[in-house]
Amino acid sequence: MKKYKKQENIINSTRENIIDVASRLFSEYTYLGVSMSDIAKKVNITKAALYYHFRNKAEIYKKVLDKTYCELESSISKAFNERTIDKKLFKLIKNYLDFSFKEMNLIKTLMLKLSPSNSEINKHIFKLRERIINLVRPLVEEVLLNKKIAQVISGSLLTSLLIGMMDGLLLEYSLLNKKIDSEKLSRQIINILF
Repeated sequence: MKKYKKQENIINSTRENIIDVASRLFSEYTYLGVSMSDIAKKVNITKAALYYHFRNKAEIYKKVLDKTYCELESSISKAFNERTIDKKLFKLIKNYLDFSFKEMNLIKTLMLKLSPSNSEINKHIFKLRERIINLVRPLVEEVLLNKKIAQVISGSLLTSLLIGMMDGLLLEYSLLNKKIDSEKLSRQIINILF
């Protein structure tokens, strides 16, 4: 039994290492700029060993995205610990911007989402984005109720506008290689949308 447990730990450790290395490569070179050979070389394993752990590059990329989006969800969720609705909203926007700008995989998925390169990955990205929308929407709806404008504006529409605005800013700042001032941008977004 101990032998099997040890082998299982080695396999899991190798898989995690592959995901970590692939994440760095995808962040630097994008999904399209990284091959299975590149990943295997950086992990210091053979391509055959890499294929033992993952069927293809898309499967590795989806695992990288899963990990990244879980970390984003965790970062966003910290906003719900704030006392007032206004502080929750500010912290949610700031955390989204800070995390996403730091995590280049998210910015690159936004760019990939815009291209028709791989429908399997695009579907996966949309599924992950839907989780983020479902996490953000209740807070947006609470803000609308608190400001007594829920009858005028749809919570779903405002959530889409909020996330779309943040994503657009992240893309713009990334493409222009500009540093982001998340506090200032968060205040401006709140002033525009709420």
